[in-house]
Amino acid sequence: MRIALGIEYVGTHFAGWQFQPHARTIQGCVEAALSKVANHPVKVQCAGRTDAGVHSIGQVVHTDVEVRRLPHSWVLGTNANLPADVNILWMQEVDSQFNARFLAQARHYRYIILNRRTRSSLLSNRVTWVCRPLNVKNMQLASTYLLGTHDFSSYRATACQAKSPVRTLSRLDISQIGDRIIIEVSANAFLYHMVRNIAGVLMAIGHGEYPPEWSRTVLVAKNRQAGGITAPAAGLYFHRVDYLKPYIFPKSQLVL
Repeated sequence: MRIALGIEYVGTHFAGWQFQPHARTIQGCVEAALSKVANHPVKVQCAGRTDAGVHSIGQVVHTDVEVRRLPHSWVLGTNANLPADVNILWMQEVDSQFNARFLAQARHYRYIILNRRTRSSLLSNRVTWVCRPLNVKNMQLASTYLLGTHDFSSYRATACQAKSPVRTLSRLDISQIGDRIIIEVSANAFLYHMVRNIAGVLMAIGHGEYPPEWSRTVLVAKNRQAGGITAPAAGLYFHRVDYLKPYIFPKSQLVL
């Protein structure tokens, strides 16, 4: 039987999603916990791998199991064997054609900036703290140049192994709620460090170091050296992943 699960996690104390034999990873913890409930070794595949320090409120995985249990038994049993910084939100049975990664139609990320003079102890490692004022209007204008289908070579890490740098950015919204600036990014797929590099460019523009048009200048250069710094992982959340019917899954109601 194939099952799909929704997962949330705080990535601060993990070496990222992907299993590594000598490091603490989210995949490693989830597989170990699921294996105890299934009473046999379990391997999972996720919708989108996240880096060290990156969080999630809407990760989706699938796996094949040899036993049948009620959804709440999978959720509660797995959570009982997980550390406090990883949590199963829901479980659904799916057909054998479902693949969390390859059937994903769109992935959504959220980047949260705390823009105030002092840091926050309550939000430590959950947001990116920026003490200098950011011009949100300039950041919003800069974001418009990145929408659509482009070669995002300038916005991917040099270690990115994707075969093509072309991606379709369908959404790049920037809003401000009190002292939080929220960047919401949606695309068919993302390149390695793509969201964090976009956030880095937008923050440099928000600081007034460059005009809004610089985001386009970086884009057309098709060279990572033309871009700015990679924004910290602490503010990044894997927010949601979309699938076509019949794969309709619960969406997290957690407000960040």
